Amino acid sequence: MSGPLQAWLDRDGRLLRLRLDRPKANILDAAMIGALEEAFAKQGSAEALRGVLIDAGGAHFSFGASIEEHLPEQCAAMLAGFHRLLLRLFASPVPVLVAIRGQCLGGGLELASAGHLLFAAPDAKFGQPEIQIGVFAPAASCLLPERVALAAAEDLLLSGRSIGAEEAFRIGLVTEIADDPEAAALGYFDRHLAMKSAKSLRFATRAARQGTLERVSAKLAAVETLYLEELMASEDAVEGLRAFIEKRPARWKDR
Repeated sequence: MSGPLQAWLDRDGRLLRLRLDRPKANILDAAMIGALEEAFAKQGSAEALRGVLIDAGGAHFSFGASIEEHLPEQCAAMLAGFHRLLLRLFASPVPVLVAIRGQCLGGGLELASAGHLLFAAPDAKFGQPEIQIGVFAPAASCLLPERVALAAAEDLLLSGRSIGAEEAFRIGLVTEIADDPEAAALGYFDRHLAMKSAKSLRFATRAARQGTLERVSAKLAAVETLYLEELMASEDAVEGLRAFIEKRPARWKDR
């Protein structure tokens, strides 16, 4: 597949490889989101498939979603497409492994959080910085509390700070830290997934998220409405986005 994403089958068709391929930032804009959704739709349900591995070209996993697409005239379409992708990923019939280097921020962390197992390089950084520019992270507000303790999720969502791989491992966000996270993820697949019954693995993957998928889906719909109908009607949200794009300090009016 040409464009912002590489997609191919590995391990005799047992593993779907997806690589964000627009370094250095690997921005999750409409083109990247569309490419990911197309790849999942075409190959994510193949009978022989036992896993998906998402990684990224370049030094960083992803700086996040396009800020320009968060502006009022585009954000409804952007959120609808991104959230549809995340729910498809969260409901994947096979385990989704994610290999992370460098920055994994904003929408990049939301994408990773929808997966099952995260493998991180020692230099990886994780954060939801949206609050720093006057908005919040809709999908992360739903996904992070399912992965880590509520207090840890709230810390990341409310402070906007980034954490390193060691802290991410300590709070349960990351499965394993490895100098080569791609190799670690492939090793996990080879040892634990490759020789399993693909049919039985689907039942196990579905069972592990039974109830959780329904909860995340319902909350995400409510949070998306909060974002579009209330947050984006506030002056500070638009000011924060425009200040970021214009590379200037935001002038908050607290309204």
